Amino acid sequence: MSELVKIVDSLENKISKLLHKMELLSQTNTKLENELISLRNDRDNTKTTVSEWEEKYNSLRLANSMLGSNTNKTEAKLKINTLIRELDHCISQLSE
Repeated sequence: MSELVKIVDSLENKISKLLHKMELLSQTNTKLENELISLRNDRDNTKTTVSEWEEKYNSLRLANSMLGSNTNKTEAKLKINTLIRELDHCISQLSE
């Protein structure tokens, strides 16, 4: 009978250790999930910022070419033509 008690005690001990490990792993998992969410938010914010700066850069480049810069005159003309076509399209849709 004493041997059975020792086996039961040993099993209880092992189960207790496993439950403790499971709790630690659960806490670690929760921390990692929170970190992942934070990193995803940071990445999204960075993408937004990069997109805004790219838009500003393109606007400045276009403005520079419209001010007489020789480097992007063709691009400026193409952009103006595209804008005019878009306006014409909008006007034609409004008149229908």
